[in-house]
This record gives sequence, structure tokens and C-alpha cells, in this order.
Amino acid sequence: MAGKVFCEATKLYNILNQYTFLPRLAESNYLCLIDARAAESYNFSHIITARNAKWDSDGKFIIPLDVEVESMRCIIVYDSSTHSLSDSGPAIDCADSIEKSSQFPVQILSGGYEKFSALYPFLRTPKILYNIRELESLNPYPVEILPGKLYMGDYRQATNLQILKDLKLNALVNVSDECIMIVGVLNISGSHLNNSSSVLIFSTLGVSRCCAVTMAYLMYHLKYTLKEAWNHIQQCKANMKPNRGFVQQLSDWELQTLGKRVTDISEPNY
Repeated sequence: MAGKVFCEATKLYNILNQYTFLPRLAESNYLCLIDARAAESYNFSHIITARNAKWDSDGKFIIPLDVEVESMRCIIVYDSSTHSLSDSGPAIDCADSIEKSSQFPVQILSGGYEKFSALYPFLRTPKILYNIRELESLNPYPVEILPGKLYMGDYRQATNLQILKDLKLNALVNVSDECIMIVGVLNISGSHLNNSSSVLIFSTLGVSRCCAVTMAYLMYHLKYTLKEAWNHIQQCKANMKPNRGFVQQLSDWELQTLGKRVTDISEPNY
């Protein structure tokens, strides 16, 4: 059995908002999100794209026929408020059934629906069924780098007024310009974050330049190594891809901020 692990709310938020040319939620084998609460609660409101758990007469979870559990990499289960893997409740019961067939750990949402919906009320809905066109038409939000504080995205997201309102963004930092001064950007971002503001760093496509600048921020203000910053951004945004010139600049930045080069950028990851 693959076991069970906790999934923090910010991780699920980022999973829901991954995209390449289209939202990844439109991919049939990308995510299986299961709401293990009672049908009445689910029908009233649930996390976007979640399906309600079904149980047999013996109270055992029925795995949906259209879910290939054996190959599904990301299965996340939640109930109202599970806070520990040692808790008992519908999310744990559901995960126990799934993990017997899964190659990958079944994830249980920490804090359940109550915590997630409090943090991201704009990602809850009463809508139950989606066709492929509706999934392809979803507007992903910027990924969350530091919960409630720092976000990273593209120009389209930065000019979407609903997104700006939902995330309560106080500052937008546009790094699309090739002549932008990185130290100035880091000081601006840092001053806003120190004042408990929420900041969106964005570039045209949101996969290269803004990723490099956000890594530089983590290295400068939080003293991450380049490797730590790289891994963190990659966990938040799977298709991030700073160009080779930016990678070299980040290596130089690591030397400047930490006093030594810790990360070997000749490794295949970079």
C-alpha cells in the first residue's frame, strides 16, 4: 500500500491552478478530488471539481468506475475538518479504501473543507458536473508562493480584476521588461510583504522571468539556496522554466547573497 499523507491547503490551491496551454483540470488523469462529507453538505457547496464520495450498504467507500486509481498520481480526499492522520472520520475511511489500490500516497486535505473554503472561498461551488469545454474554459489563478502573501503569474492573470479582488492583492510587480533592475524589484516586493501586503509578481507568460525573480526574492529575503528556491517554485508551478541566462544570474545571485555557490547548475535539473 502507498500510504496516506497530509496535503496543505496551499498545495491543493496550486494543484487546482496548474495550466500549460489549457487548465490541467481538463486532463482526465490529472486529479481525483473526493469530498467525503455528507451529500447534503456537498450539494450545498464543495471545492471546485470535487466529486462526492459514495458508500455501500456496509459503509465502505465505492471507488468511482471512471477513476484509474492504480495510475492516478494525485488523489486528494477531504471531509469537514480532519487535522491528523490518526483522526477517525470519513476522509480517513475513504483514503484507507483507496490506498489499497493506489501506487501513490493518498493525500488528505489538512483542515478539510472548512479551512480550505475559509482561505479560498472563490474556489468553492455548488456545481457538480463539468463538461470538457467548461474545464478548458476555467481561469486559473496565480500560484501561491508564500501563503496569503506572495503570488506568481502571467499578464492575463494580472489584468483580471476578479482575480485581483479574490486574492486581495495590494501590489502588482511587472517584471516583463528586459531592462528591469532586480534589486529594485526585490526591495519593492520586500517592503510590501513586510507591511503584510499581498503581492503578485508577473511576467508575460509567467514561466521564465517571473519565476527567476521570485526565486531571487526567496534567496535574498529568506536566505534560500538556489536549489531550495528552485524546488519550492517547481512545487508551486510545475511548468516553470527560467531560461539558461537567468539560471546563471541566479547562481551569481546565490554567491552574492550567501557568500558562496551552494548549487551546482550543471546538474540536469537546471
